Amino acid sequence: MNLTIHRGTKEIGGSCVELRTDSSRILLDFGIPLVSEQKEPFDIKILQGKSVEKLKKLRILPRIKGLYRGEEKEVDAVLISHSHLDHYGFLRYVQPDIPIYMSEGARQLIEISDIFTTHQIGNINAKVLPKMKKVKIGDFDITARLVDHSAFDALAFLVEAEGKRLFYSGDFRGHGRKSILFKRMTENPPKNIDCLLMEGSMLGRDKQIYKDEISVQMAIEGILRNKTNIAFLFASSQNIDRIVSVYKACRRVNSIFVIDVYTAFILYKLNNISKNIPQFNWSNIRVKFFKDHVSKLADSGHRNLLYMFSNRKIELPEIDSKKSRVLMLLRDNSLFPIVVRHIKDIKGATIIYSMWGGYLTEKFKGYCSKNGIEIRQVHTSGHATLEDLKSFSDALKPKILVPIHTFESEEYPRLFKNVKMLKDSEALDL
Repeated sequence: MNLTIHRGTKEIGGSCVELRTDSSRILLDFGIPLVSEQKEPFDIKILQGKSVEKLKKLRILPRIKGLYRGEEKEVDAVLISHSHLDHYGFLRYVQPDIPIYMSEGARQLIEISDIFTTHQIGNINAKVLPKMKKVKIGDFDITARLVDHSAFDALAFLVEAEGKRLFYSGDFRGHGRKSILFKRMTENPPKNIDCLLMEGSMLGRDKQIYKDEISVQMAIEGILRNKTNIAFLFASSQNIDRIVSVYKACRRVNSIFVIDVYTAFILYKLNNISKNIPQFNWSNIRVKFFKDHVSKLADSGHRNLLYMFSNRKIELPEIDSKKSRVLMLLRDNSLFPIVVRHIKDIKGATIIYSMWGGYLTEKFKGYCSKNGIEIRQVHTSGHATLEDLKSFSDALKPKILVPIHTFESEEYPRLFKNVKMLKDSEALDL
């Protein structure tokens, strides 16, 4: 088995791993980079109007023969670990005959993102990969394992071929609401691993104030219990663990959790996978209709759901009248100042910022300060801590550990055993 990491040996995001034998080739993830070659935030607008060949010349798309639209198919499959753009965002360029394997949750979330976001993947040959069941793809035997991550229904992959066993961690953690999955993995790990590709997103970052999702829930509960004005939640609607934490906090203090149509749709679609996910018609949940969300959902053929959601609809005057009990899900976009203008006496309001702090801009902090809105950062990472990375690598005992999805690959030899450093596009024969 031959391994090539086309992107990811020295950066977080843009993950793309190729595995090949003499007669088979597969990819593990095919994501958009988070940073440019100059380490500046990647501008997704640069993709607009450019051909595959142009994007290859710009070193944005990797040179992988037989992968892209318009080329003769030479890749047997692409496996997607989870539904974050830095792991699936380039699927729009894949030759349509190539099957794209992922979990059911990832498939649903990618389809939902196509409805509501500007970066659309379009029609792909999507196939659902069963968990803990060996699947044959060419020369490769693939076993998908569910992992704890901020992306719903995220997977790691055990790949076997030509007598070798490779384990791709994908993105994972040990402190989310599915931490039992990490415990099971470390207590009963896959055996005889020749190569472990292990992420290290948290290396080099400051220690977390909130160690797990339960700590996040308790902190949010405390804020809601003591507030006297409206509170806003800044969080990803696709971070289902966080939505669950927030909902539980709202229930415990009898706050009204106001979500938007986009979030209501996500929760509704994922209800088929997990019945424990809060729904738009559960107690303490109301739905705010924004024109853009309504139009996109109606245009996608789901107008009937708008009638369902309207049974829990809440308008801005009611939000204002009940603001001492309201926690409203919003984001740093054009909708936020519109909502703020409809809240009388906004001074003393609170933003519970439950995302990575790197997204919080000085401009937005200045806007909040000017309007008397306090920002409280309450977040725990979707990625494994150093302690959990060590437990993970010690449990799997790989003959070779290859860094991926990290800006701190140079730290791996000091922290872990049997480390093999690779460069992007460097081939390794296992």
